[in-house]
Amino acid sequence: MKRSTAALLTAPLLIFLLLAFVAPIMAFLWRGVSDAEVRPVLPRTVAALAQWDGAGLPGEEAFAALVADLREARAGNAAGLARAATRLNADQPGLRGLLPMTARRLAAPFDGPAHEAVLAVSEDWAQPETWGAIRRAGGPLSAFHLLAALDLRRDAAGALVQAPEESRIFRAVLARSLWIALLVTACCLALGWPLAWLIATARGWVATALLAAVMLPFWISLVVRTAAWMVLLQREGVVNAALGAFGIGPLPLMMNRFAVVLGMVHILLPFMVLPLVAAFRALDPRLPRAAASLGAAPWRVFLRVTLPLALPGLGAGCLLVFIQALGFYVTPALLGGPNDQMLAWFVGFYATRSVNWGLAAALSILLLVAVGLCVALYGRLAGFRRPGAA
Repeated sequence: MKRSTAALLTAPLLIFLLLAFVAPIMAFLWRGVSDAEVRPVLPRTVAALAQWDGAGLPGEEAFAALVADLREARAGNAAGLARAATRLNADQPGLRGLLPMTARRLAAPFDGPAHEAVLAVSEDWAQPETWGAIRRAGGPLSAFHLLAALDLRRDAAGALVQAPEESRIFRAVLARSLWIALLVTACCLALGWPLAWLIATARGWVATALLAAVMLPFWISLVVRTAAWMVLLQREGVVNAALGAFGIGPLPLMMNRFAVVLGMVHILLPFMVLPLVAAFRALDPRLPRAAASLGAAPWRVFLRVTLPLALPGLGAGCLLVFIQALGFYVTPALLGGPNDQMLAWFVGFYATRSVNWGLAAALSILLLVAVGLCVALYGRLAGFRRPGAA
């Protein structure tokens, strides 16, 4: 009865979270592995290309199927034809205009084989890559967007190849995001460790005031805090004005990696300090003193006693900071330059500006996998155990 009552009490909250949080996220991520734009418009062509080996041009049946599909789509599904052309253009540039043009020129009846009529429209139909793009987009599931997020693609024969050199950006962006997240985590640890130790060892109102100072940024919007750094760091800002009084500057403090790391450290520092404070307060102060009384040097006391006992708080703080830093969007967008944007910025760009939801979802999956690997690594190092395990 108690379990049933507890389940009924929590059921509305769980249903709300499922409908308002989990379901929309899963629907968005589904776009990264689904491919449903081309098959409804070119069903005969996709079926005819299923047995094509990608070597040379497909047979006459594929050309005839393309003509039939394009005529039908132009007559009653112009919007679907436009969506299919946009999807194919993401794989093979030029198909956005080729598909509607071919449908328009083949609308009237013609004499002779279908392949002659199609090839007469454009020489692009003589390229196996054009037909390979249609076959790869046959759906309903596809790794196209996931491969694009890794700077990979499939050729007409289905083999994995590198994306064109001018399109290889996402692996570099992922490496940049990981590096910035690691750098921010290291800076937060370097600043947060002594501050957390000071808060944990202080007494009375001093500890309360220091803890309140750490908590104060939570009361201010992230956008407001980032905008404040813009006021401070811009060319005519407060910092450059103060340096100018000493004959220094103006220095380029904005639109660079320095501004991004500085702003992110300011925002994420409390997430490092608070777990460390909890770990330090749980540490028995007699243990370091006992080690020192037995002749251990201060550095040995730190390495053999203090650090191992503080590892849970240290790991939790680093994990919190690193995961949040990996997904930062606002601060790099406002304080950083073109070479300082992180993976989350590209997710927003493809979701809102270019309206390429599939690639935005694939980049989100890439980011989610990176976060999952970090959590798994932390679990491995911190030694997650099942309840009741020794």
